[in-house]
Amino acid sequence: MPSVLITGANRGLGLEFAKQYAADGWRVSAACRHPAAAAELRQVADAHRDNLAILTMDVTDLSTIKAAAAKLNEEAIDVLMNSAGITGESHHTVGSIDYTAWAKVLNVNTLGPMRVTEAFADAVARSDRKLVVTITSGMGSLADNTSGGSMAYRSSKAAVRTLAIDLTPRGITCVLVNPGWVRTDMGGVHAPLAPADSVTAVRRLIETLGPAQSGKFFNYDGGEYPW
Repeated sequence: MPSVLITGANRGLGLEFAKQYAADGWRVSAACRHPAAAAELRQVADAHRDNLAILTMDVTDLSTIKAAAAKLNEEAIDVLMNSAGITGESHHTVGSIDYTAWAKVLNVNTLGPMRVTEAFADAVARSDRKLVVTITSGMGSLADNTSGGSMAYRSSKAAVRTLAIDLTPRGITCVLVNPGWVRTDMGGVHAPLAPADSVTAVRRLIETLGPAQSGKFFNYDGGEYPW
């Protein structure tokens, strides 16, 4: 049975990934900060008692990450899905930058995936797929930035690429994927993509990924983003 670990699994894309992978028979470790408050995720867990387990994990709190890793013991993780993230304020411009808020975004979006990937790297290396996927945004592309603004979010997403270089010797493939503009709490009600459609497309892309794609930045439809 293939396995996947998903962060931020209590809502949005993380929740949809958990639903789809569980329905397809994967062993799912669905991580979130407050499982007791994650009503919809708990419903999914109740429907898939044999293959979905909820883990308590805050990507900004290393102690919770290590505790979650200890619970998995010697299990292998085929796909590590870094889905937890926040947008922060979008109106930061030179002269009005909130550095405290910027640091919070970096802590979740950059240090968070780093903490999680480092803690679970052994489990990923033990698997057949050896794949780390970090959900990002087209705003993480430096070459695609022609509008400015959103400094915290843009910078936090661009930094994660380094994982691919560091984990290559262990045979681990690391990619970043833009899921598109999706109707979630982050994307808003006017986004054109439903979560199910985005996640289905990302999963289709994931099935094509291997060492030759490590370090690349993809759109949900399979197209490659410039860095």
